[in-house]
Amino acid sequence: MSFTPVHRGGSGPPLVLLHGFTDTWRTWELVLPELERHREVLAPTLAGHAGGPPLAGEVSDALLADAVERAMDAAGFEIADVVGNSLGGYVALQLAERGRARSALAFAPAGGWAVDDPAMGETFDYFIAMQRGVKVLAGQADRIVASPEGRRNATRFIVSNHEHIPAELIAHMMVGVARSEVAPLVEYARGAGYGLDPERITCPVRIVWGTADLLLGWPSAAARYRTEWVPGAEWIELDGVGHCPQLDVPVEAAQLILDFSSAQSRP
Repeated sequence: MSFTPVHRGGSGPPLVLLHGFTDTWRTWELVLPELERHREVLAPTLAGHAGGPPLAGEVSDALLADAVERAMDAAGFEIADVVGNSLGGYVALQLAERGRARSALAFAPAGGWAVDDPAMGETFDYFIAMQRGVKVLAGQADRIVASPEGRRNATRFIVSNHEHIPAELIAHMMVGVARSEVAPLVEYARGAGYGLDPERITCPVRIVWGTADLLLGWPSAAARYRTEWVPGAEWIELDGVGHCPQLDVPVEAAQLILDFSSAQSRP
């Protein structure tokens, strides 16, 4: 199974798509046809993830955003509308801090727990244990996704609706989890936490959260975004939708991206 560092396609104003923790750029595959009818899309695989650049040197809060900026520079994107899911949503807002985002849209961005919320540590523990289990099963991914029950079990924590997701894509995601550099990123986040400077985020921000998110529960996992970091953002709740709207409800997710980003890209 092959993993690639970046996807680029379409034409129009530049749009950057950033996936979540242990995922790859292919998480956007179901929305790409619609997005690329209107936008030039750059979807890199984050550093430390399958197909992306390996983690080099000491992990820092800037590491993932720095790598995305390099990908944007290589593509000739001085500024772009930036969309991210989960960890990618947090990185999208870091790019907004840096002035590289014309607009930022985040699906369930990571890191928004209140400082004393035990769910943060529990989520980190989940990823460590989850990867350990997936590594055992990754060699059987094709067999697992061959059954409806296997596909449901493989996607239970990321989507509410899985029937439309191709089995091959689910298998790809499973192997991607196994090949991600989970431990260094988790241990850094466990020690340093997350932080954003609201005064430096001056572009329009839209945050979208599924009410059935089993990884970053709504609304507790959004606490600091709502009160400290982007209190002026536009907030949208998706009833009954899970952690990855781009996989769960791709038609609606694509429209949410295009409606918001296109409004900011008009002359």
